[in-house]
Amino acid sequence: MSLKFKNVYLQESASVVGPYEAEGPLKKYFDKKYSDLYFGTNSWEKAEVKLLKESLELLLKKSGINKEKIDLVIAGDLLNQITASSYAGSPLNTPFLGVYSACATSLEAMLLAATFIDCKREKNVVIATSSHNMSSEKQFRNPTEYGAPKPMSATFTATGGVSVLLSDEKSKVKVESGTIGRIVDYNQKDPFHMGAVMAGAAADTIYRHLTEMNRKVSDYDLILTGDLGKYGKEILIDFMNEEYNIDLTKNYNDCGVILYDTDRQKEVQAGGSGPVCSALVNFTMVLDKLKKKELKRVLLVATGALFSPTFVYQKENILSIAHAISLEAVE
Repeated sequence: MSLKFKNVYLQESASVVGPYEAEGPLKKYFDKKYSDLYFGTNSWEKAEVKLLKESLELLLKKSGINKEKIDLVIAGDLLNQITASSYAGSPLNTPFLGVYSACATSLEAMLLAATFIDCKREKNVVIATSSHNMSSEKQFRNPTEYGAPKPMSATFTATGGVSVLLSDEKSKVKVESGTIGRIVDYNQKDPFHMGAVMAGAAADTIYRHLTEMNRKVSDYDLILTGDLGKYGKEILIDFMNEEYNIDLTKNYNDCGVILYDTDRQKEVQAGGSGPVCSALVNFTMVLDKLKKKELKRVLLVATGALFSPTFVYQKENILSIAHAISLEAVE
């Protein structure tokens, strides 16, 4: 399902990151950086709550809006019961919707926020997401103490928190349209190759968006997937060409590849992942280029693997989803 939005604008964003992201190629775009993964707390989970809470506080400061004027907060993360979002959002004392699409969470939140604003139910809506390398590793690949080596196809969960303010007030960037993803099953079982798991969902959403909006790849200055990594990126390019005869090679990239210097930071393997991975690219560098009109229209396609370790241990396929948002620079 694709949706057109008439009066939805992206006002401001705020980002807080950990040490790996702070050393990466996008470091100049981040608002606050930490040099260790504890963020001054005594647990990984508390650290994730802190970084997301700080991104929300920074957003209010940067946008100059009082929390009393926020009508709704929509947030999600990878932790069980999306606890990072709940604890971080609690001090705002605003209506709250918790959402989950794994690493596609940020754009699920944006689709909902844009719908609320476009139908004039709400005026100012904040979306937020986070992930933390160690809290995610602890939850999905416990115990991490074994230090088991990972294949090069594995991705590296990004550490950060991102908050974004959307409203009906005209700004330099418009939320122009979006496509709600479908759950897809491409018979993938390897939790260490998320690129292969999620590439099919990205292909399905991109194809449906272009078809339903009657557009071509060339209508976008840039198409960005969420966190397929360098191997999943190649799979998607081949998939789109073979299945749909669509060439992505001229204006496509992947946020998991952009976020880190994969040649210098060997720990990241195939690139970044996690809900905050695409958000740290989309709502920092890409947003900046849209504001400066260096980009006129971009298609953001966040990808998520919908699984739990329990289902992986039971040899079930790993399902995936991808949501898309089109952003435009306002003339």
